[in-house]
Amino acid sequence: MPSQTIDLRSDTVTRPTPGMRAAMASAVVGDDVFGEDPTVQELERRIADLLGREAGLFVPSGTMANQIALQLHARHGDEVLVAEGAHCLWYESGAAAAIAGVQLVSIGLDGEVTPDQIQGALRPRVDWCPVTRALVLENTHNRAGGRVIDPSVCHAAVDAAHRAGLTVHVDGARLFNASVALGVPPREVAGEADTVSVCLSKGLGAPVGSVLVGTRDHVRDARRLRKRMGGGMRQVGVLAAAGLYALDHHIARLADDHLAARALAEGLAGCPGLSVVPPDTNIVLVDLRPDGAFDANAFACMARARGILLSVFGEFRLRAVTHLEVSIDDIKTAAGVVRDLMRPVVA
Repeated sequence: MPSQTIDLRSDTVTRPTPGMRAAMASAVVGDDVFGEDPTVQELERRIADLLGREAGLFVPSGTMANQIALQLHARHGDEVLVAEGAHCLWYESGAAAAIAGVQLVSIGLDGEVTPDQIQGALRPRVDWCPVTRALVLENTHNRAGGRVIDPSVCHAAVDAAHRAGLTVHVDGARLFNASVALGVPPREVAGEADTVSVCLSKGLGAPVGSVLVGTRDHVRDARRLRKRMGGGMRQVGVLAAAGLYALDHHIARLADDHLAARALAEGLAGCPGLSVVPPDTNIVLVDLRPDGAFDANAFACMARARGILLSVFGEFRLRAVTHLEVSIDDIKTAAGVVRDLMRPVVA
């Protein structure tokens, strides 16, 4: 592999900036399991306020945040409706079944869920059927290419779920991307969902961590579940400080990532042998022709040899994610390499 690589596999590959490292080094810390870390408390308060909720809980990962939410909203053996392609269905190692003990039922298309789809998926309340307890939405939606789900669509789904007696969790791993793309406050993206989680380790560039928000009762119960799952951390203010720095310095700049993603899509537009899904935010999906010379794995290996790292997202689908360590010049280089790799196929 070339000594210089352009890593477009995910926005999770970012490293703390010098300013973020300085904030981490100077963080005031305490024992968070005893509720004595002031930096963690400040992060939880600020995220809860941004999302219009009563309280928040700092957890190690988005997966843990989602699994805690599932346990808050459903019992073992219950059923939870999720938007098609949901992270908790695809990328959490079966934790919904193994840890939360729930069944996930996929509904909707490209992350959007309608009231009619919710109503149609409800189980009858009889002894031999699982009980439908909750709905999980995702915004932005990863497998739909970082698609922004319009607040009106989310609000309609949340309202329908509540009227049906369900509770709602929003997996907002990239919720700040949705907020910036829409030009609306984060709390408007979160809507009236019962709980919401956001990741600090994706577009915001922190090294680790997510925050789950909800009512004070939700967070009290979530704290116990976090401990049960091994997520009780001690002097973790050094990580929370990275999150606070990200809130101050890395939200507005997400617009740069969105511009870079559009530049990549434009740079690949019209390239014979592939098609590009126009991005809403910082994720670009690239589809290879099924009758072409390469599948996604083979193409990703060739791109890696040229210093461009891409994620395989299906047999003929690749994903490229822009982030704070990728410049517009990097994007031009990446687009040039991809187009160059396709030339023998076209010939």
